[in-house]
Amino acid sequence: MNYNFDKICERKNTDSSKWDTTKDGVIPMWVADMDFEVAPKIVESIIKKANHKIFGYTIISDKYYEAEISWSKKRFNFDLQKEWIEATTGVIPSLSTILQTFCKKGDKVLIQSPVYHYFNIAIKRNELEILTNNLVYKNSNYEINFEDFENKLKNEKPKLFILCNPHNPVGRVWRKDELIKMGELCLKYNVLVISDEIHRDLVFKDYSFIPFASICEDFLQNSITCTSATKTFNLAGLKASNIIVANQDLRVKLNENLVKNEIKSLNIFGIESTISAYEYCEDWLEELLIYLEKNRDFLENFIAKNIPNIKVIKAEATYLMWLDISNFGLDSTTFTKKLEEIGKVRVISGSTFGENGDNFIRVNIACPKKILEQALNALKFTIENL
Repeated sequence: MNYNFDKICERKNTDSSKWDTTKDGVIPMWVADMDFEVAPKIVESIIKKANHKIFGYTIISDKYYEAEISWSKKRFNFDLQKEWIEATTGVIPSLSTILQTFCKKGDKVLIQSPVYHYFNIAIKRNELEILTNNLVYKNSNYEINFEDFENKLKNEKPKLFILCNPHNPVGRVWRKDELIKMGELCLKYNVLVISDEIHRDLVFKDYSFIPFASICEDFLQNSITCTSATKTFNLAGLKASNIIVANQDLRVKLNENLVKNEIKSLNIFGIESTISAYEYCEDWLEELLIYLEKNRDFLENFIAKNIPNIKVIKAEATYLMWLDISNFGLDSTTFTKKLEEIGKVRVISGSTFGENGDNFIRVNIACPKKILEQALNALKFTIENL
């Protein structure tokens, strides 16, 4: 391999949210960023820009849009047009602006729980009502309850449906037939689809990611897609993302609020890093996916052998593992506290992602294998000493 993902990088005392909000001596495996150095070409592009030594107001060049368009075509065979792309400072600010644009106070927004907790936070902060289509947990896997999905659309009349694909935290990559069924029902009941596809690149072999909007013209016109290079290439601190809006009426309406909220001026290094990532760093991503898959398999095998009372939900994508801890009779908040106190490992409790996540924990495996092994031994030790 050309890149050393085994290298242990010291992140303590670097103002890292992941490490510097975690107690000394505790392994942080909670927030979704990676403990790997970014691709050298990205670093080079940032240094080159920094060496200019002037960081004034910055335009978003055509190269930025061309990089997104080329990446989408190459990776997903999805043809984008420049005018569809609205560059923003992040997916969460984008989501909040979308909610503000297309909903009024008290409107309902449909999500599929357990799901990324900032969906809930953004909906509540904008004084909207959360409507939940709970995913069905069966045989250590998750499926969509389509009967409930349609009933919620028909009877509760949400304004928006927020799709998480690949899904955080359960790790599903929704199949084409599942996407089609959701999309057709949303068209039937006149519900706009917001597709969070920030984990689109982090998909393991044997699975394929399909952009929701790429399936057909009707879905393209009835959706808004959020993308970013930040999860893929570990660039969260550089603040750059995109909203894809093909429907001109939706785009014009949304753009008014994007400008009003001042989230269209990207960080100068976010622009450079995104261009460099998409143009020069695909080989880094391919090696990363191999490493992450080995970490996933190592975790599965370790738990099957040493902690069989924990069930591992097979991750089809992302570097976030979803573990079923229901056999221990503890709610997820208590379990995570015990794990941090006894085992010195910090993870996220499943209840963070919705009430039906309370028997689970989410574990970030995007770290050198040595750290992962240390954390898993600590998990084993914690179980033995509960």
